[in-house]
Amino acid sequence: MQRNFTRTLGIMAMAAGISALAPSCTKDLNQSPDYAASSNVVYADPAQIQQVLARLYATFAVSGQQGPAGNPDISGIDEGFSNYIRQYWQLQEITTDEAVIGWNDGTLPQVNTLQWNADNEFVRATYDRVFYEVGLCNEFIRQTSDANLSSRGIPAASLNTVRTYRSEARLLRALSYWHAIDLFGGGPFATETDAIGTTPQYKKGADMFAYVESELKALDALDDNSGALLAPKAVYARADKAVLWTLLTKLYLNAKVYTGTDRSTDAITYANKVLAASSGYSLSPSYANLFLADNNTTDARNEIIFPITFDGTRTQTYGGMTYLVHAPNGRAYTAAQAGIDGGWSGLRTKPALTGLFGSTTARNPNDARSQLFVFQGQNPRVDTLGQFSSGPLIAKYRNVTSTGAPGSNVTFPDTDFPMFRLADVMLMYAEAVLRGGSGGSATQALAYVNQIRARAGASATTAGALTLSSILDERARELFWEGHRRTDLIRFGVYTTGYNWAFKGGVQAGKDVETFRTLFPIPNTDRVANPNLPQNPGY
Repeated sequence: MQRNFTRTLGIMAMAAGISALAPSCTKDLNQSPDYAASSNVVYADPAQIQQVLARLYATFAVSGQQGPAGNPDISGIDEGFSNYIRQYWQLQEITTDEAVIGWNDGTLPQVNTLQWNADNEFVRATYDRVFYEVGLCNEFIRQTSDANLSSRGIPAASLNTVRTYRSEARLLRALSYWHAIDLFGGGPFATETDAIGTTPQYKKGADMFAYVESELKALDALDDNSGALLAPKAVYARADKAVLWTLLTKLYLNAKVYTGTDRSTDAITYANKVLAASSGYSLSPSYANLFLADNNTTDARNEIIFPITFDGTRTQTYGGMTYLVHAPNGRAYTAAQAGIDGGWSGLRTKPALTGLFGSTTARNPNDARSQLFVFQGQNPRVDTLGQFSSGPLIAKYRNVTSTGAPGSNVTFPDTDFPMFRLADVMLMYAEAVLRGGSGGSATQALAYVNQIRARAGASATTAGALTLSSILDERARELFWEGHRRTDLIRFGVYTTGYNWAFKGGVQAGKDVETFRTLFPIPNTDRVANPNLPQNPGY
């Protein structure tokens, strides 16, 4: 598919023909799709509608139409690089104090050092992925309207099920629009109501925030006869009510960044919904098990609220978990330990992270989370970007089960990516309380933090020591390499200035960078094609 799909967001005509993982599409989204089956056929069959929905989920995990490569969703970049989770993770992690990558592919070093511009292909791939998913969701939502379902004779017994599918698509679209707000401060905007072929208008972050908020609240209010989302934990990996509540918690916790208005009280309201006993979530007894090949079947699934699922046989890609398992592997951290056929010798971490556990040269024996660091044979500092020996390794994501058995495929992992999990919600609750939100308590905030620390074997925090600064550090200790760090540092006001790490700004010691780098630029390629798009300040 050519890279012009983001120019007309409302138009991704996806009739999936008809694999859950590999719909066909044309090279020009202003043309009629060339499918073996038309939308009138596909969307008249609830089973095929479910398969199309599965592709909306799979777009976060896979990179193309066949897997692992050869027929990419987007072009202009290597297919493996173009994967949604891979690119989102990179912008959230290697631009921070938690990760560094040693490869020199294209303009990747610019991302590593916070020196990107509006022509950076990795920024562009992330942007394209976000709006590609929006386009897919728009078409699914358009095709599953009540009017279309009625005209295609969907059986009455299936109507509510299909309406729930439609609500899931709306939630996935809201998730991607949140990514657009957080990464780009807005962008081209379209919904299912926009005519196919329409050039989308620009919506700035505050306005997009208002849309996402209203959309999520509307979804939360649906009843069983109008497409209510599934109850929490009803079906593993589905976008259910708990996913919605978690997304609203994140939206509100970051609202002051996005809109200038503190919404900590609202963050507590929706965190409480997830944290309620009736939701059924609990911390996994083992931290390490959250990131293993059977995290979909062990107690880890009781903590993971929204996984992006991977399967070594069915979701083969060089992005996603294939990247996150292979890229940090090499040297003293062997392929056999990771359950794979070979490491890629790329990703490491920085002393800013390891130091949060008490030492930049050794693991903390009293914290299970630091046992995932590999110091053996590594320079504990990051003195050179391109040397894999420079910086500790992290063995967080592995393609082995909790019993030590290898995954089903030694190249493509079975490990699911935990996009949202309970410990994150607990920490968001505590932070919102410390920011002055009502509806929670300092006692409960402290209890949540200490539950998380107790799981890791770390000593309890006292009430006097629980501060916003300590919450930021605890989020790093608990959630490192899970795609949260950039957003966290921006929310705490220390991303661009006042706090530095190795090679920030392109110098080994790190330096302050321009404040406009809290947002990525709108890619020049899209601005040339869509005159409605302004550029973010500074670019």
